[in-house]
Amino acid sequence: MTPALEVRGLRAGRVLVNDLSFTVGSGETLVLLGRSGSGKTTTLKLINRLLEPTAGEVHLAGERAADLPVTRLRRRIGYVIQEIGLFPHFTVERNVGLVPRLEGWPPARTAERVRELLDLVGLDPRQFSTRYPHQLSGGQRQRVGVARALAADPPLLLLDEPFGALDPITRVELQREFRTLEGRLGKGVVFVTHDVREGLLLGTRIGLMHEGRLAFLGTPDEFRSSDHPECQAFMSAA
Repeated sequence: MTPALEVRGLRAGRVLVNDLSFTVGSGETLVLLGRSGSGKTTTLKLINRLLEPTAGEVHLAGERAADLPVTRLRRRIGYVIQEIGLFPHFTVERNVGLVPRLEGWPPARTAERVRELLDLVGLDPRQFSTRYPHQLSGGQRQRVGVARALAADPPLLLLDEPFGALDPITRVELQREFRTLEGRLGKGVVFVTHDVREGLLLGTRIGLMHEGRLAFLGTPDEFRSSDHPECQAFMSAA
């Protein structure tokens, strides 16, 4: 089966990211764990071409990312960030349905997709569709952000510290909800965090980044038992 994402020998500058290679299959969540400045967010930006690599290749569902128009590439990747980035003058319905409308979906299909996704993330469409972002809590806005990322049914989701700005209780609630969603979505997911407990909870595999390289790549159990000094440093922090 063609992986949702394949990264081959990726490099950015001399030290930002160096010789990075990994794959992410459909239904798999790769957590990129690491200290600040280790190259986690840079890797996401290289995948969706917010930054262009100086070497290496990215393949999205079997297609070379560099061969795709940037706009087309990004519409095939769901992207969720800590700041969420909802359009404040758009209702929830318009925010979630943005990419399907840009893709030319019929209005009825877009409306149905919005209702389906709001239900999926635990927001009653009858209650929330007509609200604006300022009328939502932080956790509700993040749920809308996840729904928007899924709207056009992309093969790949990139999540950059999506729950980092939330209060601890809401953060735990959304972590649990996302873990339940993972198995239902069937997407390839790259999830960036510096929180080892979050990574071990949500990851199918853990990629530990250190100074722009993958210092470790394996299952959560393999991470827990690894004798790599950086793995041990994170486990001691947990």
